[in-house]
Amino acid sequence: MTQISILNGIYTDNGPDLRTSYPVNLVPVPKNSGIGAGFLRPADGIVSNGTGPGVDRGGINWNGTCYRVMGTKLVTVASNGTVTVLGDVGGPVDSLVTFDYSFDRLAIASGGRLYYWNGALTQVTDPDLGTVLDVVFVDGYFMTTDGTSLVVTELTDPTQVNPLKYGSSEVDPDPVLAVLKLRNEVYALNRNTIEVFDNVGGDFFPFSRIDGAQITKGVIGTHACCVYLEMIAFLGSGRNEAPGIYLGANAQAQKISTQEIDDILLNYTEAELSEVKLEARNDKAHQQLYIHLPDRTIVYDGAASQELEQAVWFTLTTSTNGFSQYRAKNMVWAYDRWLVGDPQSSSVGYLIDTISTHWGQIVRWEFGTMIVYNESNGAIFNRLELVSLPGRVALGANPIITTSYSLDGLSWSQDRPIRVGTIGDTKKRLVWFQQGAMRNWRIQRFRGDSQAHVSFVRLEAQIEGLVN
Repeated sequence: MTQISILNGIYTDNGPDLRTSYPVNLVPVPKNSGIGAGFLRPADGIVSNGTGPGVDRGGINWNGTCYRVMGTKLVTVASNGTVTVLGDVGGPVDSLVTFDYSFDRLAIASGGRLYYWNGALTQVTDPDLGTVLDVVFVDGYFMTTDGTSLVVTELTDPTQVNPLKYGSSEVDPDPVLAVLKLRNEVYALNRNTIEVFDNVGGDFFPFSRIDGAQITKGVIGTHACCVYLEMIAFLGSGRNEAPGIYLGANAQAQKISTQEIDDILLNYTEAELSEVKLEARNDKAHQQLYIHLPDRTIVYDGAASQELEQAVWFTLTTSTNGFSQYRAKNMVWAYDRWLVGDPQSSSVGYLIDTISTHWGQIVRWEFGTMIVYNESNGAIFNRLELVSLPGRVALGANPIITTSYSLDGLSWSQDRPIRVGTIGDTKKRLVWFQQGAMRNWRIQRFRGDSQAHVSFVRLEAQIEGLVN
C-alpha cells in the first residue's frame, strides 16, 4: 500500500503552473498518531442563539461582557444570546467598527466618529478631533487617526482634544490607515510603511517615533491588520508591490502568504481588499489568523506551520458549491466560547466543534492530494482507503462522500460515491475499489458536506505498477 499526502493538494490552471489546493472547511491538525503526522478535522460549525438590531459590525469583551455594534446600535450580548440595545453609534451599516477600552470607558470608532460608553453613551464632539478612522488606548490616552495626523485626547478629559498635540507619521507621504498597540508601543500603519511610536511625555504630542523600528511595508485597509503571535499581522505591501500577508516586528516584515495565497489575492481589486478584516484566534493549541475575503476566508495556522515545518493554510466558506462569504466574523471570546456575528444577517451565535453546519445550513468540504507519480510508468489503482474517524454523524444520517481523479490537474473524472456510515459506526472503513489507471501522474480529490462530520487521518492506495 502507498500512502498519499492529504494535508495539501495540487492542481493546475490554464497557465503552465502547479497550484496548491488547500482544504476547504477542513482544518489541518498536526498530530503524530502512529498512522500519520497530522489529520484533517471538520471546521467548527456556527450555531445561532440570538438576533440583534442589524448586521454585526464588530465586537469586544469588556469587563466580562460581550459588546457589539449591530446595524447602527451599540448592544450587549448575554451568554444566552439575549441582545440589549444601549444606544446609537451611526453608520454606515455595512462598515466595520473599532473597539478599545480604558480603565473606565469603552471607545467605539464608528462612521468616522468617536463614542464612549461608561454606563451612558456619549459622542466626542470636539471639532479638533476630526474624522476618526481608528482608535487605540495607550498610556491613558485614546489615540485616533484621520488619515493624516495622529490625534490624542487629553489625559484629564478624554472628550477634549488639543490641536497643538497632533502627531504625524511622515517617513512616507502615504495615508495613515490604522493604529495598533503592541508591547505598549503604538504602530501607525500607513499604506506603504509602518512607523512605531513610544510615549516620551512632553508638552505637545507625547509620543516619539522610534526610527530604527520602521517597517517598509504597509497595510491596505483600516481593518486589514491585527496583533498576532506578538507581532503585527497585516494584508498589504510596500511601494510598487503586489499585496501579500505579512507579520511585522522589530523593523522587519516576514511574508507568510504562499504563492497560492498571493494568486488568490490577485483576484480582488485594491478597493475590495481595503474592506478585508484580519482577526486572530488562539484556540486549542491552534494559533489562527483569519483573513476575511469577499467570497471566502483563508486561515493561517502559525502553531501548525511551526510543527509541520511548512505553511499551513485552509479555506472557510459558507457554501454548498464553489465559494461564498464565510458567515462568521468578529470573533469574541466570552462566556467560555467564541461568539460570532453573521455578516449577512442580524443573527448572533457561537462556534462549536460537534457539528459543522453554518447557522443550520449544510456546507461543503473538499480536499485534494499531492501528485502520485510512478517514475513515468503507468499504474492501476485497485483500491483507495481513507483512514478516518467515522461514527460521529447526525442521528439517522448515513451521508455520502465522493472521490474523483485528474490526470492533468484540469479535468476530473466522474465522482464515485460511498457512504460513511451511521452514528456509532466507528469501525466503518471508507474504501473505493477499481479506481482506474494512470499513464503518467494523477491527483485525487475528495468531497462531501457537513452531514459527513468525519476526520481524515491518512489515504492509502493499492497501486499496481505498469512498465512502459
